[in-house]
Amino acid sequence: MSIADRVRIEEVTLLSDDWYVLKKTRFAFRRSNGEWQVQNRETYDRGNGATILLYDRIRRTVILTRQFRFPAFVNGHDDLLIETPAGLLDDMNPEERIKEETQEETGYRIGKVEKVFEAFMSPGSVTERLYFFVGEYEPKDRISNGGGVENEGEDIEVLEVTIDEALAMIAGGKIVDAKTIMLLQHAALHIFRD
Repeated sequence: MSIADRVRIEEVTLLSDDWYVLKKTRFAFRRSNGEWQVQNRETYDRGNGATILLYDRIRRTVILTRQFRFPAFVNGHDDLLIETPAGLLDDMNPEERIKEETQEETGYRIGKVEKVFEAFMSPGSVTERLYFFVGEYEPKDRISNGGGVENEGEDIEVLEVTIDEALAMIAGGKIVDAKTIMLLQHAALHIFRD
């Protein structure tokens, strides 16, 4: 029996369609013991996204970004967030979209990227599936200053740090973004192993 056989949608209410789509859904779920249980859940649909860690294996460096994130701010984070470049797919192929997003945010034009995994970042309420990539860069690949798209509210600073500095920033609480921590841990285990 598939999960689809265990779910019956009863009612969907649109709560907001401003920035993204917020819905409240009442559904029945067939529990493991065979009984049906009615539940209510709100889901926030912002589309799927992609993120990438740019790395220079020889110089042992990575490219990160620093920017303001309002939801983190209202939850008590009084600083800019340090992150890997990322963005919504907007109906594009994840690989092509992350290449465009990388150039917009960091100014680096990259050719080859490698998908390392996919993950749901907050599956209790957010529908987004995030595609995780890594890609090698060289200093000559930087063709602009990056900084994001101003009319989208982006004001992005580009950081180049060593992998050791980035890992220390996680340990010291300077990097608190989950996708970034996941990609840096992946890099420590698979790219920069000594």
